Amino acid sequence: MIKRLCIAFVAISSFSVVQAQPAQEPGADLIVINAKIFTGNRAQPEASALAVKKGRIYLVGSDAEILGLKNAKTKVIDAHSRRLIPGIIDAHTHVLNDLAYNYNVRWDGVPTLGRALAMLREQAKRTPEGQWVKVIGGWSPFQFKENRFPTLDELQSAVPDRPMIVQYAYNRAYLNKRGIEALGLGTDRFPKLPDVEVEKDSRGNPTGVVHGYTWLFLALEAMVPQPTIDEQVSSMIYSIRGLNRFGVTSVVDNGGRWPYPEAQARVDVLARDNRLNVRMPFVDLQLGNGGPVNMVDLELEAITRKAPISPGENLHPALAHGHEYRGAGEVLSGDVHDHENFDRPAVIIEPDKMRRFVEQDVLKLIRRRIPFRMHISYNENISPFLDALERVNETTPLNGLRWSLEHAETISPENIARVKRLGGGIALDHKMALHADGFIKTHGREQALQTPRLRQLVDSGMPLAMTTDAFRASTFNPWVGISWMVSGKSVSGSEALAKDNRLSRAEALTLFTAGGAWFMNAESELGMIAPGHLADFAVLDRDYFAVPDDQIKSVSSVLTVMNGKVVFGAQDYSDQSPQLPPILPAWSPVKYFGSYHADK
Repeated sequence: MIKRLCIAFVAISSFSVVQAQPAQEPGADLIVINAKIFTGNRAQPEASALAVKKGRIYLVGSDAEILGLKNAKTKVIDAHSRRLIPGIIDAHTHVLNDLAYNYNVRWDGVPTLGRALAMLREQAKRTPEGQWVKVIGGWSPFQFKENRFPTLDELQSAVPDRPMIVQYAYNRAYLNKRGIEALGLGTDRFPKLPDVEVEKDSRGNPTGVVHGYTWLFLALEAMVPQPTIDEQVSSMIYSIRGLNRFGVTSVVDNGGRWPYPEAQARVDVLARDNRLNVRMPFVDLQLGNGGPVNMVDLELEAITRKAPISPGENLHPALAHGHEYRGAGEVLSGDVHDHENFDRPAVIIEPDKMRRFVEQDVLKLIRRRIPFRMHISYNENISPFLDALERVNETTPLNGLRWSLEHAETISPENIARVKRLGGGIALDHKMALHADGFIKTHGREQALQTPRLRQLVDSGMPLAMTTDAFRASTFNPWVGISWMVSGKSVSGSEALAKDNRLSRAEALTLFTAGGAWFMNAESELGMIAPGHLADFAVLDRDYFAVPDDQIKSVSSVLTVMNGKVVFGAQDYSDQSPQLPPILPAWSPVKYFGSYHADK
């Protein structure tokens, strides 16, 4: 009798639990059909359709298979035989370093210097008194038909009555007369930093051309008018829209002027309303308030006392990998930062200084299991870094802790193998696509053709991604880098990679998709079109796998989907693009020119 009562109780309880569960309507939320899908999944490399439910892909197959999942509420998108790829992951960029994005004229992709100067001339007329006309990175003189830098006379003529700065990567800046006065160039008001070179005329007066490294240009940016909080948020919205235009659905923000938790407060404005249209895990860089600082100690203070956060913790309330803390970097110490100014010889750090830094400061991160990313451009600096890391690993094992070298342009085959043995990854960047011609002048063509060693890096099987390092050191358009990896040509059309150092189209795309997922600790969820993966993908305006090499850099998205929702639409999908708030400020160059050439 007791046994029968127990069985009945269990049955009733189970029935009640089932009754309490909300009914799951069968079928898909979103279906895409008639597509040429590059899945990135070796088990199912191609398909024509996919189905999405609750932000994840749950079936990939033929049109007939997928249309069988349609219900009355399913949204169906016809790709019209276009190429569909996994969402692009830019594993090293700097969205939060450019919260003044809307203040800047973007020369990314502009084909002629004549047009670039015309843009300045137009913007000078609408920029209000008290503000600057600015071009801050993302361009190269080698992209112009004229294949040269602007002259000071050309810039002065274009912008005669507003202060102006035109910054080329982290290499040099051009100031007009009003800009020279405003920054105090040639006076005690101008930042006194090492290795700054001020060009002067025959009378000893500054011409307006200044050469330097990263710290100089960060200092100059702090001296010009700053955006309001609302303008910072607007800048983030429109820079992300620019990323979505190229099919980018995830980025790893790699630190900058705005440290944790200050920068994250801006992201929260979008996250709390579910308006963040890109996954944006971040690593944190603590520059301090000027003067020599221990960046690792500042990082530990920020994440343990100021605003406690754990590695992997997601600050976005709803979006997977929306705004996760991914550790410290990319700069962990100003004293061992080797920059990447290809117009100048390599910056070589004293080996003992590099070793002490690893054994004293990187060790603190390893002990606390905090992932880290280390900017090192040159092999001469990678070697002592790895020497010390190997010694630390003997007593304080990395044991699966995620860490990476950022850039590593001239890494040797021996050091590639050492990074792999230590369980690290390498986040390359495509600066050579823009700046290879400058690199050739400084370091020689023979070295340029093997910078970086793409073929050996890919064949090593180590965690590897290609990134943009935007928005200053290079353009945010990943297709410029993909074009360079495939064709071997820089934006000038010159040979920049040896034939045996180039990649297939699938390999190059994979470095910007599945390759980037490792750096998000999301390789089981991102980087492929496969069941169970998050629904991030892009439909392209042309077939990347079929167009001639010289068209690859012009590829863009006509439909970008992130987490199962459309975040960008163009051409026949333009009506599906989300409505963005009016841009701030109203005179923003982005409002009139867009974020990239031909965007408007």
